[in-house]
Amino acid sequence: MKKLDRKQMAARVAQDIPEGAYVNLGIGLPTLVADYLPKGREIILHSENGVLGIGPRPPMGEEDEDLINAGKEPVTLLAGGSYFHHADSFAMIRGRHLDFCVLGAFQVSSAGDLANWHTGTPDAIPAVGGAMDLAVGARQVLVMMEHLTKDGKSKLVERCSYPLTGARCVNRVYTDLAVIDVKADGLHLVEILADISFDELQRLNGVPLKYRAAV
Repeated sequence: MKKLDRKQMAARVAQDIPEGAYVNLGIGLPTLVADYLPKGREIILHSENGVLGIGPRPPMGEEDEDLINAGKEPVTLLAGGSYFHHADSFAMIRGRHLDFCVLGAFQVSSAGDLANWHTGTPDAIPAVGGAMDLAVGARQVLVMMEHLTKDGKSKLVERCSYPLTGARCVNRVYTDLAVIDVKADGLHLVEILADISFDELQRLNGVPLKYRAAV
């Protein structure tokens, strides 16, 4: 089965972020989205450690150790960008001044519950960080994750078995197989991204998908 790689997933998420949006990119996979935002579209990226106006990753050898995102990765700052105290940054989040956040996840439920900070594994160092603030503070929550676990189980589930980051907060999920909206009546397929049929996607998915094919 041919599915999207991580860069292709990031590019697909970037397509849907509109002009003028204020966006937080979560630690890990979502940070790749910064490199694929459409040229000419003004999108203001925020990081909860206190940066606004983040640009693409710096070329190797041109990193500034004083300019990093929340995942401690080097970033660039666009013209007009700024950095500030993290308390001000969280005031932006909690004040609902962010249009979107893009978060990774271990599980998303059919009701839009998000679990992305702890799996209970003995060697894990659980730290929810700013994710719980973003999950309820951003106007729209986009999740970016691989559709299946390493052992082939769906990360889209009827009910999360891991501790929740936020309840009923996810609006849309982007995976290496599909784009799926979370609505009041369940999960709605928006687009299949892999070379599989709807029936095969439904078989792999943990919960029923609603799909209205184009006429």
